[in-house]
Amino acid sequence: MQTGFDVDRVFGALADSTRRDIVRRAIGGEEGVAELAGHYPMTFAAVQKHVAVLERAGLVTKKRIGRRKLVCTNVEGLAIARRLLDQYEELWRGRFDRMTELVATTKETDT
Repeated sequence: MQTGFDVDRVFGALADSTRRDIVRRAIGGEEGVAELAGHYPMTFAAVQKHVAVLERAGLVTKKRIGRRKLVCTNVEGLAIARRLLDQYEELWRGRFDRMTELVATTKETDT
């Protein structure tokens, strides 16, 4: 895993539907915080807080161009989260495969 990657922070950030939507919108290209705020039934300040949570988790970056703050998805942060989920999937598939083999062996022994 990458140094500084906080699994709890990343998945905590992604646990909120608004933050997942912000990440989705920012994947399509840089979008200003003010434009993002127009998509949600909450205050500009609340959207800023959501963006800050995503930024601390390493899922988005912000940059300033003039007076605008642009939000962009950090694809590497998402890739790290995906790799972790892939590891969990591999672990559980292995466990299911072993259970399936055990059940098959038990059925053969019983007959």
